[in-house]
Amino acid sequence: LGGAAMLLGIGAGWLTGALQSAWGDPGSLHLGVWVSGWFVVLLPAAAGGIVEDMTQRLTARNRLALTAVSGVLAVLLLDMTVTRLGLPWLDGLMETVPWLGWAIALLAVAGLPHAFNIIDGYNGLAGMVALIVCLALAHVALQVGDRALAALLITTAAATGGFLVWNYPRGMLFAGDSGAYVWGVVIAMASISLVQRNLEVSTWFPVLLLIYPVWETLFSIYRKLARGVSPGVADALHFHQLIYRRIVRGVFHDDNDVARRMLMRNNRTSPYLWGFTLLTVAPAVLFWRHTAVLMAFCALFGLSYVMAYLAIVRFKVPGWLRR
Repeated sequence: LGGAAMLLGIGAGWLTGALQSAWGDPGSLHLGVWVSGWFVVLLPAAAGGIVEDMTQRLTARNRLALTAVSGVLAVLLLDMTVTRLGLPWLDGLMETVPWLGWAIALLAVAGLPHAFNIIDGYNGLAGMVALIVCLALAHVALQVGDRALAALLITTAAATGGFLVWNYPRGMLFAGDSGAYVWGVVIAMASISLVQRNLEVSTWFPVLLLIYPVWETLFSIYRKLARGVSPGVADALHFHQLIYRRIVRGVFHDDNDVARRMLMRNNRTSPYLWGFTLLTVAPAVLFWRHTAVLMAFCALFGLSYVMAYLAIVRFKVPGWLRR
């Protein structure tokens, strides 16, 4: 129930921010009704995750429906939309067909929670990715003077940091579906809001920032469809699982304690993916204004991911990487 704990932490932080103006604080960010709307949007997805964590009986279709409800609420209550994609011909089309922007926003809020759920496989993996992304978004929000959005993101990062104290390395608390859904909904809404509220931020900044979980999801769907398998069927061929099985597996062969060896292998897997994430976060933060550069890095990541995946599958991993 780590996700429920984070939801409480985020809610407490957001409530404090909302009450600051009521207390007459001259430094208040005046979050008020705005942050209340964010919490309302977050609740359906988080509730579905908590129910699944406690019962293991909520189907994937129902969980997707609940995150879609959060997406619809984000569009209706918070007027979230994507008005530009950095491609002139497509931006012109979106100006004449506004429902395209709403559809993209709904897809982002409904889909990103499941992308985080896919990469939530080992201690500290999804949590650290979420923490890094939240801080990167908050950094750019502060660069453009959007202090209110930065406050929401820093609160989410703080709750995630508290969770990680118990999750990594020993795994005494797990995020579960609820944690992945909380991260996904908040980060999706923050990404859309940052671009929507600040025209100087490229739409491709959050795309590059989140390219790892998004690409992992898209590649998994393609991989399963190519084998004639439903994308909703779980398997053990995700990138982080291959790293665990084929790169980290031989490191502790001298240890006779099976449980301890498995825990150490689990812990040693996540830093590989943290590094992989930083390879996209660093250029995203450096070039958050420059659409062409961000798009080039997205293409480079996709190519690098496929090459790395094929190398691991074919047992062609360099020896230095194992060590």
